[in-house]
Order: sequence, then structure tokens, then C-alpha cells
Amino acid sequence: MKRNASAVWRGDVKGGKGNISTESGVLKDTQYSFGTRFENGSGTNPEELIAAAHAGCFSMAFSAELAQAGITPESIHTTATVTLENTDAGWTVTQSHLDVTAKIPGVDQAKFTIAANAAKVGCPISRLLEANVTMDARLEG
Repeated sequence: MKRNASAVWRGDVKGGKGNISTESGVLKDTQYSFGTRFENGSGTNPEELIAAAHAGCFSMAFSAELAQAGITPESIHTTATVTLENTDAGWTVTQSHLDVTAKIPGVDQAKFTIAANAAKVGCPISRLLEANVTMDARLEG
């Protein structure tokens, strides 16, 4: 299975603007810019999208881990906070912190913790954040 999204950037890094779109159409020409990434401008930014992906992925993975233990959650609320820092190597995503609240009446704390930890390391976005990146690049003539 493959999913895709695209981005178009026009102009220099500070004064330029871009648009992000997803194959599903959920994002269509959604604006991003230097201001939305490094200031408080209106629009989105790559780190916010990574946070959304991580929160959604973890919540589903946690539900799957709980199901394996015979537990059905009423709700799982996950906030992922992605940290972007200017390091010696340049701007770097240094952390994605998951803050999770689950409503599961009568759950055993030990099973809950085991499932949460398994989901934290097992969700595909958690694994992606530690993966190598490959690329094919070509110049239009």
C-alpha cells in the first residue's frame, strides 16, 4: 500500500509560499510558508502534519494492542507534540512526544501500560521517525 501527498513551493524560503495537497483530497492546496513554520502565520507546516500523523497512528495502534489483550477502549485521545530545533546540523525534528488519555472502564493498569508501550514503539509512524530516507531527484529541462 502506498499513500502520497504533494507540495509546491514558489519563491525564496522567507518570502515564498507553498501549498500541500493529499491524494485523498483532505488537504487541497493547503497553504504553508516560512511564517506558518517558524512564526505564527495562518496555515499548516510539515511538523504539524507529522504530529497529526503520529497521534492518529498511535491511537489506532494502541486500540489494536488493547484488542489483542481482549480490551475495547471507549476512547483514546492522543496529542503528539513534535519539536523542531535549530541544532548544529541545522533545523531538526528532535522529538515527537505522545500525551495519551484513554477511557477504558475496568481496565487492568498493567495490561494498559503494556499495550501503550507496545503501541508507542510499534506504530508505523514511530518507526518511520527512526527510518532511513531514500530519494530519486531529477531536474526539469
